[in-house]
Amino acid sequence: MARLLHELVLEQANRRPNATAIVYRQTVLDYATLATQMATAASGLLALGLQRAERVAVYLPKRRETVVALFGAALAGGVFVPINPLLKPEQVSYILRDCNVRILVTARDRSDALSRHLVECPDLHTVVLVEETVAPPSSYPFQTLSWTTLSETATGHSSARAAIDIDMAAILYTSGSTGKPKGVVLSHRNMVAGAESVADYLANRADDRILAVLPFSFDYGLSQLTTAFTVGAGAVLMDYLLPRDVIATVARERITGLAAVPPMWVQLAQLDWPQSAVDSLRYFTNSGGAMPRATLAALRQALPKTTPFLMYGLTEAFRSTYLPPAELDRRPDSIGKAIPNAEILVVRDDGSPCAPDEPGELVHRGSLVAQGYWNDPAKTAEHFRPAPGQNTALPLAEIAVWSGDTVRADTEGFLYFIGRKDDMIKTSGYRVSPTEIEDVLYSSGQIAEAAALGIPHPALGQAIVAALKPLREDFSESELINHCKQHLPNFMVPLQIVTRSTDLPRNPNGKIDRKTLLAELRTLFSENAS
Repeated sequence: MARLLHELVLEQANRRPNATAIVYRQTVLDYATLATQMATAASGLLALGLQRAERVAVYLPKRRETVVALFGAALAGGVFVPINPLLKPEQVSYILRDCNVRILVTARDRSDALSRHLVECPDLHTVVLVEETVAPPSSYPFQTLSWTTLSETATGHSSARAAIDIDMAAILYTSGSTGKPKGVVLSHRNMVAGAESVADYLANRADDRILAVLPFSFDYGLSQLTTAFTVGAGAVLMDYLLPRDVIATVARERITGLAAVPPMWVQLAQLDWPQSAVDSLRYFTNSGGAMPRATLAALRQALPKTTPFLMYGLTEAFRSTYLPPAELDRRPDSIGKAIPNAEILVVRDDGSPCAPDEPGELVHRGSLVAQGYWNDPAKTAEHFRPAPGQNTALPLAEIAVWSGDTVRADTEGFLYFIGRKDDMIKTSGYRVSPTEIEDVLYSSGQIAEAAALGIPHPALGQAIVAALKPLREDFSESELINHCKQHLPNFMVPLQIVTRSTDLPRNPNGKIDRKTLLAELRTLFSENAS
């Protein structure tokens, strides 16, 4: 029988109630306790009037309440929206408005920073603060209550609402190449199928201890929880501080599985790993960009007992491919083949299959394909289209994800990433919209023309560089950077500013010619790399 996302926890609570579910600092929650707290949170949300499929946003770093709120919202029949804790108030309020969030779970300091933006969110009726007690500001047009009060509100109320596996479970926001972030709508089936598939090829088991160091707003980060809960393993919550802290946590908590993005692996590969970490770490995984060969070699030397898994994924389909470790020495640059219960196609613009080694678009079909983009039918129609080569006798078309990524498949079917069709920047494991950065640059009042570009960088994958023409002669680069830091998270702030006294180059359509700028600047960091 198909399972719902929250049932992953409830089933483990029945089978192994005393097994560790999550670890946060000095707090350990077993599966029975986590299930109880989820049910209490769900009852509290229902008592607040949460209706079926209404959105509950969680804007918190990784902590006990974060996990309870996410899975409690699913249990209550709602849709959870994890928000990256690094985002600035303007970005958070956009997400709250875009998907009509009804209840926000956050902390007092974050609520205070959001205060003037929350009044712009007409659908928001309740803010739950994780502090024990709360004195709500009288100026808020919505009710504010503490986590403790939410639990007390739950008394006498049901903790669950009936749902089926194709119902919405979550909306994850991901940046595109233009405009604001897009909300990817995931069903219970999408998330459970993804967790089961990943747990299958990683051979996860109940005695695993998985380090959750990536943000839960990132599908790769959230999957550390869902994969652990699928097999009854323990998830150790950690907000990334310094690379040494990650290694220390692996050693102290006897971590068996570690997931990270290339920039983090670059840093971790340069450090010494204590013997206790070497002995405990059974596997590590990489996604969010290609891992440099030198980094992979250094990690394999430092962790000779650890199995590497190189993967490719996109939020619209959770995870798409992995390279079997046995193929690593033969094909270190490959992103592998389709994960279990998915099919990956490489097609031409007309949907016909590409020949071996012919570049084409990666198309993902199967149960992991998301339901589309929230409130964006045009973008949904662009990326969620009928799967190639369907049986035309079928009355309804199967929808696949057309990734926009260019890949090739060799004669044995192993895939190799070539590039993206759009201009989206991939830096530090994040997908960043150039338009969102440019909007902030223009809002400074100092810029006549601007283009945000992703330039190859040895540690970041791509570094964000702003090519611009200043508006005035007294242009101040430091003031512009400070302006960006006030309105963008650190990973979106340009690493370097390149100014021009003339107009930026144009293409035949009169738009800024990004390809020309990328060609001019692509070696900007090559000397640093050497």
